[in-house]
Amino acid sequence: MPTGSHPLRTTLTLREAGIVSAICFGLPVALALQSAARDFPVEGFSDTGMLWLCMFEVSAAIAAVAFLRMQQQDLQPLVPRPTLTGCVAGVALAFLAWLIAVLVTLPFDGSSGSEHVRQMMFVSQPSAAVVVLTAMVNGAFEEVFLLGVLTRGLRGFGLSVAIGLPVLLRAFCHLYQGPVGMVSVVAIGLTFSLQYIRSGDLWPPVFAHMLWDVLPFCISGE
Repeated sequence: MPTGSHPLRTTLTLREAGIVSAICFGLPVALALQSAARDFPVEGFSDTGMLWLCMFEVSAAIAAVAFLRMQQQDLQPLVPRPTLTGCVAGVALAFLAWLIAVLVTLPFDGSSGSEHVRQMMFVSQPSAAVVVLTAMVNGAFEEVFLLGVLTRGLRGFGLSVAIGLPVLLRAFCHLYQGPVGMVSVVAIGLTFSLQYIRSGDLWPPVFAHMLWDVLPFCISGE
């Protein structure tokens, strides 16, 4: 549907992709790099920290959407639409991503790096309500902007760029999980990206991400 005399766009220039990336992921990447510079200290998740993350992501989403609207971007496909079929696909996608992540990190099993995320979960004590809220906000935020905006928008530069740059950005955002955690994040990001490119449906990776954000706390709480 045109806005004025200009049709809405679904592709991004590299400048536009860079601005969206800076708005949405500049601060998380900077904090993750700071964690790497401190040799990946084990820091747990708290209600305060997770609520701060939610507020940041909502604010960044508003700013990024405003920028995309000014660039005449088609925003309708960026709204995840929950369906029963999509939820089932999301559960299957979460399991597939978990399986692939286990396989690619298997060579590191038993190393100090492989214990980093487990230690983070062990020292975390957020409330169940905050975990669920954060999973919903963070899952939607990351997949909408990494897949719906960047992967979709960069496809004009070829699949290697459309998949590779958002996956690399995803990996740097999660650098605080340590090197082995980053390997796992890359595997999960590639799995989500390929599913999105194949189907064009944002809800399965959004739902899968939400499950991924909740399940570690359920397991660590047993």
